[in-house]
Amino acid sequence: MSRKLKNIGIVSLLTSVSRVLGLARDQLGAAIFGASELNSAFITAFSLPNLFRRLLGEGALTAAFVPTLQEELHERGRAGAFELLSKVTSWLLLVTGGLCAVAMVLFGQSRLLPGHESKWYLAADLSVWLFPYLAMICLAAALNATLNVFERFTEPALSPIWLNLSMIASLGGIGWQVAETDLGRMQWLCAGVLVGGALQLGVPAGVLMREGWRPRLDFGLSPRVKTIAALMAPGLFGTAIYQINVYISRLFAFSIDEASATLLFYANRLMELPIGVFAIAVATVVYPLIARHAAEKNHAAMADDYRKGVRLILLINIPAAAGLALLSEPIVRVLFQHGRFSADDTRAMAPLLALFAVGMPFFSVVSLTTRAFYAMKDTVTPVKIATVSFVVNVGLSWILKDVLGAPGLVLASTTAVLVQTCVLQRLLARRLEGMRFGALWSAIGKLLVATLVMSAVVGGGWVGLRTVIEGRAADVVALATLIPAGVASYAAMLWVLRVEGLEEVTELLKRFRRKRARTEAGKT
Repeated sequence: MSRKLKNIGIVSLLTSVSRVLGLARDQLGAAIFGASELNSAFITAFSLPNLFRRLLGEGALTAAFVPTLQEELHERGRAGAFELLSKVTSWLLLVTGGLCAVAMVLFGQSRLLPGHESKWYLAADLSVWLFPYLAMICLAAALNATLNVFERFTEPALSPIWLNLSMIASLGGIGWQVAETDLGRMQWLCAGVLVGGALQLGVPAGVLMREGWRPRLDFGLSPRVKTIAALMAPGLFGTAIYQINVYISRLFAFSIDEASATLLFYANRLMELPIGVFAIAVATVVYPLIARHAAEKNHAAMADDYRKGVRLILLINIPAAAGLALLSEPIVRVLFQHGRFSADDTRAMAPLLALFAVGMPFFSVVSLTTRAFYAMKDTVTPVKIATVSFVVNVGLSWILKDVLGAPGLVLASTTAVLVQTCVLQRLLARRLEGMRFGALWSAIGKLLVATLVMSAVVGGGWVGLRTVIEGRAADVVALATLIPAGVASYAAMLWVLRVEGLEEVTELLKRFRRKRARTEAGKT
């Protein structure tokens, strides 16, 4: 557990840096472009290569690749693992390179289909620029998965940092100084995406080469490659359902008006901040462990690590969800209401953030629950449940988008992930008795009580502040005082209620303090 907490701490810290940089990137884009047609077109265009990236890279491939690579490493050592990696990356290069070429040709001919609004042609033009990112990031995902199996978590966690730094430099630096129009600045932003993708690919490749990997083209169909392909087939379909879900929601938002796609994206990004900082970090570290336990048929250890992972996720994300919902308006105003992002945009975005926050604990847990099935090489069950989630989301989105607009899309996606999480957990518990929440319900009850106390402190404080302070000052004071007050009240209630698993977080904090002390001692 001590080593797991150290790895979770590393991934969380670097993911925090990445999310902060991502937030800075979004703030820069909002200030320069606002909730405009151009910004919404970029978000819609960038969603498509990201959809395929998650299909072929971080989604089905990683789920099938990690347990198979674990087995190869266990049986044949690093030589066998590197041989398998070369085969997988060769096939990835062939498939993703072909996809990029076809997509760029098709989108480049979009104006052969007349009669559409200009924003759709703009999104198609930007897609031509952005699609090469797909090939680079899919290859990077395979390399990062290999590093995770080797229990090297730092370099994979650095991956999104390179993208964010590149996009910030290209838009806020070169683009702002050189380009004379918004379209010119947007083209520089697209160039930054491609440079970031090259860095995301190059860094883990360099690390693995230092570890002994010698990349080469190898299209051999070994039994392991066939196993990965067989595991990917249903997993690919399941990931496709989820990603098409996301993409359809953005297309619906893009069709509502010029601002909705941008506002929906920014609200979702803020919701993902606590998920990415902690929930994904926990899932990233726990997944190789439960995959190893599953390979060893040690189901008791697998269930124990799974429950600890869920508890750690909820410990952070339940109060984070409440805080985001209660302080959604001042958060959006302080972070985004600059430059061309107006007060009207803030009023439209704040309810979206609050609604996203309601579903945040479910978004957090479903990632680990799905990986538990993948660890047992069951990629069929998540596909079936993802299909149900897809139907719920698309059906509700179609009904609610015309009635409620963008908030209706958030309600639809939140309902869909709630259904997906609950059904997956129930099926997982049926599959392995030890996966039942059991004693976790007591901890969850205590977390909810602590969150209610925290909510009373934060919500009451925000109402009181608005009566005595006006304007932007109230927002700044609220975030500066109510967030620490909420954290303090929540931590105090956890201590009073003696919430299970608190000692694990305490140990993690002690490690951070010891590491900081060693760093400071080294400087003196």
